[in-house]
Amino acid sequence: MVAVSTSDTDQNHTLPPRKRLRTERDASREPTATEPHLFMPFRALGLITNHVPLVLQTRSYKGSTEGPRIHLLTCLGRSWAMWEGGKMALLFVGPDLPQHITSMCMDGNAVWVSSGPTVIKYIRGKEAGRVINPLQTDLASVLVFGSQLLALTEDRTRMLIWGTEDEGMLSNSDVILDEQMSAELQATIEFDTDFAATSILHPATYLNKVLVGSLRGSMQLWNIRTQTCIYAFKSSTMLSLSTQPSHSSIPAITALVQSPAIDVVGIGFASGEISVFDVRTDERLMRMAMEDGAIRALSFRSDGQPILASASSMGHIALWDLNAGGRLLHLIRGAHDGAVTALEWVPGQPLLISSGEDNSVKQWVFDSPTAAPRLLKYRSGHRVPPHLIRYYGEDGKQLLTASSDRSLRCTSVVRDSRSFELSQGSLAKKASHLSIPIASLKFPPISALSYSTTRSKDWDDILTAHLDEASARTWTVKDKKLGKYTFAFDNGGKRGAPTGLVKAVCVSACGNFGFISSTIGAIHMYNMQSGMMRRTFVVGPCPPEVISKNRPVGTTKKQLEQRCVTGLATDALNSVVIASTLDGTINFFDFHTTHLDKLLVLPSDVISVTLHRDSGLLAAICDDLTIRIVDIETRSVVRELRGFRGRILDLAFSPDSRWLVTSSLDSIIRTFDIPTGRLIDAFRTSSVASTVAFSPTSDFLATAHVDSVGVYLWANRAQFSDVSFRSIPEDDIGTNVPLPSMQGSAEDEALEALSSLALAGQENPTNVFLMSPQFDGDLVTLSLLPRSRWQTLLNFEVIQQRNKPKEPPKEPEKAPFFLPTLSGVEPRFVVESKDDTKNKKNTKRLQKASVSSASVFHQKLAAEDPQGDYNDFFAYAKSLSPAAMDLELRSLVTLDDLRAFLNALTCRLRSHRDFEAVQTFQNVFLRMHGEVLLENSETCQDLETLREIQSKETATTGAFAGAYGLLRGSPRVGPLTVSAAINGGIVGATFFSFREYIASPAFRLASGIPLQMQEASSTSQFQRQSTWWDLRMHKIPDTAISGAFTGGVLNAWKRGRSGIVPGVTTAGIVCTLLQMIYNELDIARVKYISRTMQTLEKGLPPIPPSSTSPHPELTFKKPFIERMLIALGLYQVSDEEYLEKLKFKRDTYLHRIHQLEMERQETAASSGESAD
Repeated sequence: MVAVSTSDTDQNHTLPPRKRLRTERDASREPTATEPHLFMPFRALGLITNHVPLVLQTRSYKGSTEGPRIHLLTCLGRSWAMWEGGKMALLFVGPDLPQHITSMCMDGNAVWVSSGPTVIKYIRGKEAGRVINPLQTDLASVLVFGSQLLALTEDRTRMLIWGTEDEGMLSNSDVILDEQMSAELQATIEFDTDFAATSILHPATYLNKVLVGSLRGSMQLWNIRTQTCIYAFKSSTMLSLSTQPSHSSIPAITALVQSPAIDVVGIGFASGEISVFDVRTDERLMRMAMEDGAIRALSFRSDGQPILASASSMGHIALWDLNAGGRLLHLIRGAHDGAVTALEWVPGQPLLISSGEDNSVKQWVFDSPTAAPRLLKYRSGHRVPPHLIRYYGEDGKQLLTASSDRSLRCTSVVRDSRSFELSQGSLAKKASHLSIPIASLKFPPISALSYSTTRSKDWDDILTAHLDEASARTWTVKDKKLGKYTFAFDNGGKRGAPTGLVKAVCVSACGNFGFISSTIGAIHMYNMQSGMMRRTFVVGPCPPEVISKNRPVGTTKKQLEQRCVTGLATDALNSVVIASTLDGTINFFDFHTTHLDKLLVLPSDVISVTLHRDSGLLAAICDDLTIRIVDIETRSVVRELRGFRGRILDLAFSPDSRWLVTSSLDSIIRTFDIPTGRLIDAFRTSSVASTVAFSPTSDFLATAHVDSVGVYLWANRAQFSDVSFRSIPEDDIGTNVPLPSMQGSAEDEALEALSSLALAGQENPTNVFLMSPQFDGDLVTLSLLPRSRWQTLLNFEVIQQRNKPKEPPKEPEKAPFFLPTLSGVEPRFVVESKDDTKNKKNTKRLQKASVSSASVFHQKLAAEDPQGDYNDFFAYAKSLSPAAMDLELRSLVTLDDLRAFLNALTCRLRSHRDFEAVQTFQNVFLRMHGEVLLENSETCQDLETLREIQSKETATTGAFAGAYGLLRGSPRVGPLTVSAAINGGIVGATFFSFREYIASPAFRLASGIPLQMQEASSTSQFQRQSTWWDLRMHKIPDTAISGAFTGGVLNAWKRGRSGIVPGVTTAGIVCTLLQMIYNELDIARVKYISRTMQTLEKGLPPIPPSSTSPHPELTFKKPFIERMLIALGLYQVSDEEYLEKLKFKRDTYLHRIHQLEMERQETAASSGESAD
């Protein structure tokens, strides 16, 4: 297929070059159903290369002293990356393609990649053109051959040829053409049915000729200009006779490279055999072989040393000495953890660059021609998709990632060059000595991870549990290596006793203690500094209520005692240790005593738990597809989050503990709002997210997926724009959302991409809660602007006067270049005095321009309808600062402007809107122009109209001004009222109980008044007290002591011992003053009653003597306190009853005395008789 030319209208006329416009995302478009509502794809981390071989390019610049510049091109799946070879820094990343990239090559500034049936040309990361296979079959490999582009189809039966000149490409700056408008290919070469092409090579100095290798070990030389096969090389001449297999299993050609010598090429086979072949004479010059795996790459050294480097599918790299007949010089075992995909020697340098399927690119340097290579620098990532990621630290710049490749890596979010793998020791020497892969010596994959950065500079700060191991290990990020200690379970000295496997780990918030739990229920606490075991927590046997729910009927007693602990957590204050078990219980232990304080039984098995230490919320993943959130303070379940369609894999809290992000096997990432328990965001990804982590700074969500070795970052839209949160039903989850790709033109500016992050559909968020701008009736609406705006405008003159500088700033005098001097002995400079009396006169043109110019304030005021509500004008006026509004009001100098502004105030008052804004504008306006308005008769009618409307609105709002002020000043009136009532009740009960039942009875006993006279003294006190002083001092001591006691007790309860003295003093004085005021009021009442009775006695007739007829006895209701005491079983005794009790006691005592005297007399009589 011949690509369409970029200019087909006029070939003779040369159009000027057009600058390609940058294509940016349209921020005004609405988000589609497939886009997540809360998170947006940002970038990918940890992607270096894949199975597609890398491409090396060196460039030398005239006058450069640093040597040639090395560029590396690697494949990232659907995109490609350009690296600078000197520091292995990322230069830029190409755009994502709809299909995976199968082959790449470079030609000058151009990068060619094949994706599906398309070959695309890029220049500096921007698409410059493309060609399409007319057969619509995928392309396997491409090769730029001079001015032509060669490509092999995936079925390996055809080779397609295009022209790479500008007139043969379809440019992306033109209109995209459909398939019917495309041109024909320059050439199509079809191979024989028994020849399946695998690779293409252009031999040096061969014009229009290419070598094509096949799956059956044969090779052909083609002329692409005439489309003819010049010569066919048989596999028998390239393979040794002794190792040549049968015809049906001839090994395929897997590597084909050009040597520094003309006509000589290197051929690698799937059997591990290597042939140095002369294509001119059809003769094999040398034969080498690698025992482990097929040959995946070959490369000849080009700095004068006859060395051939080969790589196998097992990850080994071999170096062959061609001068010694192909003798093995060095073998690097385990150079890569996977198959090596490419080997490239840097031209003119002893530097070998290799890439492998283990997601790494390495540079090997040779210090001498015969010395073994050493690893100079490398860039690597996870070989297997990570299954556990956690943010490290509080700045959100590092991620701890664990993978099934048995590695623990620290991935930098800011710069890829800062990422590293935590060392597990000198495994390379051991692997080389034992001739085994390095991966076999690493620890098993990490199953649980916990850390604390509090003491990271002092000792180990990471604790990990490994798959099927009975011990946990410590790590240190500061030293980038394995820590000192291994925390293991012991069998307690019992031979043959099970120890269990480590299931969960936890590091305390202080960083001093590490906790490990086993599958048989043991929990040990170790010191992270010394590695010594400190405490042991015992989960105990399975409780009966759990046995009936989650345990089968035939469970033995030993199985009931061995309970698997699936999760561990500690609070921020080291007061409680939380352990979850597989049988569905959450155990709360005391941190210091190891006592089990609380056992919470859940309806289902608990898989894992995650604690947010700041809020005290514990999220438990249960086996019934439910997440239960437990409050560790109340130790009860507060939320249950459901709606999952697959097993829950991981969860993460947001830093403010408001959101909970989850991943599950249904390939949906959900975000729940914890306070409401609603699902506020959910989106489906192309692959299942195995783990999630939320940034401590709330800006990114990190995810890892089962089919990718990278870590993907999603930007939190709520950090950069206003996002409306609403409940999302499960049916609204759209199709798959593409994963983020690697971005940036330089990795140093990766985070600056946030400045151009288009938050689609969020510039004008949908207002879910709609409210009318004006209520019905005569209600007044305020402007909702801060009160300080209006206070500043009202007092703007005072603020200006206060901020006025004491003296104007003085401009420093500029010294001339040559300072003139005065004649004399001492050198003195001439100081020129400036004439400031010259007045600068403005030209007439400036005067006319200043008069004719009108501000936006005046324009909007004049454009409004005189009978309207002035919405646009007041919206603009409210947006002005106090200084700008003051200036605009002062600029109203004509009568028309003054009348227009008066009319605007009047109309706005009638509309009942922006009441406080209108009042402020009116106050400032009348102070400025009041005299002018009163002196002109044209404005008097407008002022009268404004006064009437103002009086009406003021009367409407004046009645509610007090209530409005109270509500605005105290938004919590209801809670404050309830709190005041409760506090007053507590104080009153304490005070009166102490005074009436302790203080007053004590004073009466001390003064000789019996207790039974208490009620009588209160009713006849005025008959007994003879002086006004007695009335004034009534209960003064009782009240003072009771008040002091109440104040001291309550203040000490609230503030501690330091509040006793202030509480006693203040409450005693206040209660004494209140009692004195009450006594004075009582004296005034007595005097008033006395005067009234004397007046009535003078006007009444004398009272007749009382008759003998009985009068009904008046009964009075008993006091409330007495009734409460009666309800409690305590009765008040009258004087007669009390007297009878005393008499009874007296008679009892006299009778007892009489008995004792009689006994003494009898004893004396009996003793006298015995003496006789």
